Amino acid sequence: MKHPALAVIEARTSINRFDAASDIDDEVIRDLVHYATQAPSAYNLQNWRFIAVKSADRKQVLMDAAYGQPKVGAAAVTFIVCGKLDPHAGALNAMRPFHEAGHISSEALHGWVEDAARSYQDDPAMQRDEAIRSASLAAMSLMLAAQAMGLASGPMIGFDPQAVTRNFDLGAQEIPVMLVAVGRAATGNWPRKPRRDVGEVLSIV
Repeated sequence: MKHPALAVIEARTSINRFDAASDIDDEVIRDLVHYATQAPSAYNLQNWRFIAVKSADRKQVLMDAAYGQPKVGAAAVTFIVCGKLDPHAGALNAMRPFHEAGHISSEALHGWVEDAARSYQDDPAMQRDEAIRSASLAAMSLMLAAQAMGLASGPMIGFDPQAVTRNFDLGAQEIPVMLVAVGRAATGNWPRKPRRDVGEVLSIV
């Protein structure tokens, strides 16, 4: 018997047309971000942040930054999924609860923090790569959660990152990796687009 999670993966569709009359309450938004943060991240750094754009005036600002794409205005909420460029700075706080629960020693904790610093602090390209990886994994988890909760979603890369950064007060170490619109689907969306055959994309060696 197929696990329900697999059906969610196969059913998820990126949509462009949302029901503008449909709303999502703040508790559902918090739930979506909770599930998004279950995604993996290197060193468990969790180097992401989410801005839920829900009010009409802020939607308009974001829609302008997204080159006028109407789904930003029609979706119940659009998340700005941000990655952080200094992931090692949060390593100690991220792992301290794991240490306090008795899973790793103090020595192992500090070794973990030092390893993270060595990996990122002097490598801007690695920091950017990690920001994009972590935020993308979190965005995918958010979209799967939305599908499981009976909502529709659409990821977006068509936006001006400088305008988003400026108008939504992103920090100097944050980059907007993608937008994810979430709401109820309206009529007129395309069906799920075909996927390439596994044989075309898989090599087993």
